[in-house]
Amino acid sequence: MSEDRHAHANALLATTGTSRTRIGSADSERASRLWWDADATDYHRTHADFLGVDSPGGEFVWCPEGLHEGDMGFLGELTGRSILEIGCGSAPCSRWLAGQGAHPVGLDISRGMLDRGVAAMRRGGPRVPLVQAGAEALPFADASFDLACSAFGAVPFVADSALVMREVARVLRPGGRWVFAVNHPMRWIFPDDPGPVGLTASIPYFDRSPYVEVDDDGTPTYVEHHRTLGDRVRELVAAGLIVEDIIEPQWPEWLDREWGQWSPLRGELFPGTAIFVASKPG
Repeated sequence: MSEDRHAHANALLATTGTSRTRIGSADSERASRLWWDADATDYHRTHADFLGVDSPGGEFVWCPEGLHEGDMGFLGELTGRSILEIGCGSAPCSRWLAGQGAHPVGLDISRGMLDRGVAAMRRGGPRVPLVQAGAEALPFADASFDLACSAFGAVPFVADSALVMREVARVLRPGGRWVFAVNHPMRWIFPDDPGPVGLTASIPYFDRSPYVEVDDDGTPTYVEHHRTLGDRVRELVAAGLIVEDIIEPQWPEWLDREWGQWSPLRGELFPGTAIFVASKPG
């Protein structure tokens, strides 16, 4: 990741290096909680406007390519539906869903990110319940929700994403839909750079070792996990879900903004995002 964009979090957590060491759920969850707490301010300084975090009604932007749920309708009918947003961050998506007549609940591992959402809600607009918890053990009863969604939240940052899929299947009602957006798996093979350096394949696509940033003691301070496209499909199917679609957004001609590793340069050549649409049999 860019040291400039995350300088505060790296300094606060004393990040000094990287590794490709496999780590378990507990260490991965701890690192994500600490990282997103530490990076919340800088993250929102960079991305809040694009995501509509401070918009009175929130916004539901799926990805850096700018796809909006209001245009795409991946979740289907919203009015009256109970919806779980997993990895909601500061919850602009959940607030937007509430404005469409849905009954969302936002869940995130980071208190810092949730606090930013609470601050936005205090300024007006729809209010939604927020829960601090990890995605591998959802604190909800079976068949609690009609829909579940995640826009770049949780799924890439957990050690056991297959367990997340099983948990989502558990809390969905029959006929429920699960839609989540993640880094496109092929992005794993390229350096995390929006410029020409990011066009050279250098990391094996089939290496599932996570990207880990560590402090001097080797304690993880940031973790991102990789699964192939096939892995994602198999995890959904193994959880008893039906894969309905996989969307690979093209970079829009009007968008000249860089977002981390996303850029017009790279977006012209290969996808940056994969959006999975799955459902629970009725």
